Amino acid sequence: MVLKLYNTLTKRKEEFKPLEGNVVKIYTCGPTVYDYAHIGNFRAYIFADILRRYLKYFKGYKVIHVMNITDIDDKIIKAVNEQNVDLEEYVSKYIKIFFEDIKTLNLETFEYYPRVTKHIKDIVEAIKKLLEKGYAYKSKDGSIYYDISKFKDYGKLSGIRNVKKKSRISHDSYSKEEIGDFALWKAYKPEDGKVYFETEFGRGRPGWHIECSVLAMKYLGETIDIHTGGVDLIFPHHENEIAQSEAITGKQFVRFWLHNEHLIVEGRKMSKSLGNIITLRDLLNKGYSWRAIRFLLLSTHYRRQLNFTYDALKSAENTVRNLANFVIKLKFLNVNGKYDEELKKKLEEARRKFEEYMDDDLNISEALASLFEFISFVNKKINKGEVSRKNLDEVLEFILKVDKVLGLKLDEFLNVDENVIKLIKEREEARKRKDYKRADEIRNYIREKYGLILEDTKYGTIWRVEKI
Repeated sequence: MVLKLYNTLTKRKEEFKPLEGNVVKIYTCGPTVYDYAHIGNFRAYIFADILRRYLKYFKGYKVIHVMNITDIDDKIIKAVNEQNVDLEEYVSKYIKIFFEDIKTLNLETFEYYPRVTKHIKDIVEAIKKLLEKGYAYKSKDGSIYYDISKFKDYGKLSGIRNVKKKSRISHDSYSKEEIGDFALWKAYKPEDGKVYFETEFGRGRPGWHIECSVLAMKYLGETIDIHTGGVDLIFPHHENEIAQSEAITGKQFVRFWLHNEHLIVEGRKMSKSLGNIITLRDLLNKGYSWRAIRFLLLSTHYRRQLNFTYDALKSAENTVRNLANFVIKLKFLNVNGKYDEELKKKLEEARRKFEEYMDDDLNISEALASLFEFISFVNKKINKGEVSRKNLDEVLEFILKVDKVLGLKLDEFLNVDENVIKLIKEREEARKRKDYKRADEIRNYIREKYGLILEDTKYGTIWRVEKI
């Protein structure tokens, strides 16, 4: 089967193969650590995580993945000076929170998380090359700008080519950089306070766009396989990354650009003015499980807008609970039927369909629909008593492989306390003696102590989880 990914650069799906053998090099735009990341950010990060996992566990590639940590920008400088703290003290808090959050959501650990402030020398060297090649110039105040008129392919990613040079503004925000040349190096201003770097350019700090170009090429080389990020980064950020990087090397910077759509909240754009910015910790504090949050954020195709609602989150919680109880059933149900060839064929079909849909630009929505259809079929077979232990073991192996991509840690539900098994056996003996009072006591104790609901079936007693 052939993996095809939608390339923003070419505006079509293309067959993906790494540039270098079996190794896929990926760069993902990471957080600016001035505050808590919100669920829109995590949609982008989870998309990158799903891509990474699928490439590893289904396509067999080795992945080298870089995510930058932007620990210097206008908002950070403003906060540092207002709070009268050191830059390192301020950003360390939010870096720590970020890594705690991605661990909570079970994102795999990427190979590199370079911080911008630890790579100022590399950034200065890149800017010097752009000056030497005539792509950049110094302004009167000592700032350095990239001259987009010198890069003939400017606009090839976004389609925005005629950028009016009404003014040259050194701020980081998109609304200020859409016009004209963009800052590579920002000369020190009094409002920067104590936040600056001493370099051969004088006091100052790097512009936003140059950071990602430098960090991507330092850790992944001059041409990388995949660059991911939100659609809001296409212009000007990613357009400017291309202009900088390709001006320096003369080579293609990124082969595949993958962009995820926005997350909106209850049909509205997430913004401070609307008061609807939601962080991961907001949801956890309301009692929602990380598994439900992760599932909701991954379950819509990455190129479709995701409408976050609390009803959808509750539905995601039910779905993950059903998945957890399904793997418990597969593992512990005491079946004794004959090996079912029809189920074997359906399993092979389910494997093929999941991979086919994921190969089609990571079409997770259809992949999940086909998975749930298969699970429904298996449950019907179980209810009819038409399966063997080998059947269920094969299905369980497949579900757990799929979960390596979904990242829900379903295998954790198979780790059952030995005391639970002993208590279930004791309860079965009590029921045989018609000591229903003792049987009920054990049932209630197991639910209260372990959060498991016992269910008596024709195969014996099985349990379901309440909390996920």
